[in-house]
Amino acid sequence: MSQSSADRFEEIVTFAKRKGFVYAGSEIYGGLANTWDFGDKGVKMLRNIRELWRKKLVLERPDMLELDASIFMNSRVWEASGHIASFADVLVDDKNTKHRFRADHLVEEQLGIDVEGKSSEEITKFIHENNLINPLTKKPGDWTEARTMNLMFETNRDKIGRDPAQTIYLRPETAQAIFVDFKNILQTERPKLPFGVAQIGKAFRNEITPGNFLFRVVEFEQMEIEYFIREEQWQEKFEEWLALEKSFLFETLGIKPENIREIEHAAEKLSHYSKRTVDLEYQYPFGFKELWGLAYRTDFDLHAHKAHSGQNIDYINDDGSKYMPHVIEPSIGLGRLFLAILCDAYVEEMVENETRIVLKVVPEVAPFRAAVLPLMKKDGLGEKARELWLSLKKQGFGIDYDEAGSIGKRYRRQDENGTPWCITLDYDTLNDNTVTVRNRDTMIQARVALTDIAHYIINTPL
Repeated sequence: MSQSSADRFEEIVTFAKRKGFVYAGSEIYGGLANTWDFGDKGVKMLRNIRELWRKKLVLERPDMLELDASIFMNSRVWEASGHIASFADVLVDDKNTKHRFRADHLVEEQLGIDVEGKSSEEITKFIHENNLINPLTKKPGDWTEARTMNLMFETNRDKIGRDPAQTIYLRPETAQAIFVDFKNILQTERPKLPFGVAQIGKAFRNEITPGNFLFRVVEFEQMEIEYFIREEQWQEKFEEWLALEKSFLFETLGIKPENIREIEHAAEKLSHYSKRTVDLEYQYPFGFKELWGLAYRTDFDLHAHKAHSGQNIDYINDDGSKYMPHVIEPSIGLGRLFLAILCDAYVEEMVENETRIVLKVVPEVAPFRAAVLPLMKKDGLGEKARELWLSLKKQGFGIDYDEAGSIGKRYRRQDENGTPWCITLDYDTLNDNTVTVRNRDTMIQARVALTDIAHYIINTPL
């Protein structure tokens, strides 16, 4: 990562904290590494992103269902899915500093060698023979032997379930619940192929080297779909979902196409369940990294759960014949998407010899659709402004209210919030019931009747 990219990323992280989009977790107690809390504006943005995802990928389609499954599941689920046996990374510790790292990342970043599929012993040899550097101290490390660590968090087994021998895990992904509930979904909803099941929920991974702000954390929110198809449909439907992902990123969220690239996984690097996987990567300030994965999981998961549970979970055709559907999985992390939008929209520009920071998010994502600003608090302007603010909020708009400081400073605060429209009430408002509406991106102002405000802030393009 170049210095300029590092500086930009630091500016964005500092901005997000300063503006209250994101807070460091447990900060007054010294924090807890790689945990983050979302403040008021962050919560509003996350909600808007979630609902846009639901609207475009679920609610507007005739072939989608939804699920909200429990975080805790019977441990046999994770045996069937392969997570207990193989959901692991190879780690290594620097004995001098106690720092822990992904061993494969150390080798790949410092030697340029792809060690996927290599044994722990082989990776250890690469590290020791090449005297690899500790990335944090910039000095050669005194490395332990490389070893595997399962990425699932175990809970206190004595407090969950009736079987004290069963280890209960925090789920590492939301997908498995859809496969486990497939039989129930068929019985209650009677869907016809092809159809999808969407779920938004928390997942947890005991990442060895979390970092880069919101990009890699131990607790995150997934937005996943399992789209069930006939085997012969997979190529057609795979391309359809890939096109839909791009449309959502570019057209709905306004992410710049030049910041997205498409990466096809090589056959030897595919997950054990996948026949084809394509990642859409975003160009974060720290490089292109995975944003949205699209995998053709074949019928691996349903067959695995049928075998391990002993339950008949086949799809029954209209003619009575049984069929095990194949599945395509579009999966995206909400935190990573939030971070991509933040990086994409954060702009610093010179205006009248001053630096103006603007968060140029699309209006549908912005924490507030508009802000109401009385020019003065006295002479009835404050009361009329609050009246308009409450009226717009009751109509379902996210509206901010700000009466502190000069109007120029308030405009700048709202620019940083990403607020598309600032509505200023002045003394003319008391006479003719019109207000000044300022465009965030162009800073052009228009005079609009109070009765037309709701229509204006919804239908006028930035």
